[in-house]
Amino acid sequence: MIGNKYLQELYEYSDEDTSLNQLLELLKSKDKKFIDSLYKAIDLDICNHKEIKYLTVISALIDYYLQIYGFEVPGWLRDEKLSFSKPYYHSRRISDFDKIKLQYTNSAPLRTRNVYFDLDGIKRV
Repeated sequence: MIGNKYLQELYEYSDEDTSLNQLLELLKSKDKKFIDSLYKAIDLDICNHKEIKYLTVISALIDYYLQIYGFEVPGWLRDEKLSFSKPYYHSRRISDFDKIKLQYTNSAPLRTRNVYFDLDGIKRV
């Protein structure tokens, strides 16, 4: 159980792309209730492996967009549990060259977690 109503609902989507789209809508619209909900820490110790994987992916995007919009980033989003040991690429259908390129062009909130997105490509996943 993730412990945040918004993030739990996003996690429960059957399709990751749809979930990411909804997350981006909330972030880009600066939805006050959603952003305020992020400041209540999530107990990562009670999350299962799949939830941690999902939270790792979205925490990178949340951290990135909160910084872009000038919001303080909640401490739990930067917990060391929310990072991958091997690179995670979205989408999986990218060339080796593009993977290397993303490692150099993605911002710190993504690189720190070993999560790589084509940020132009996710404007509308």
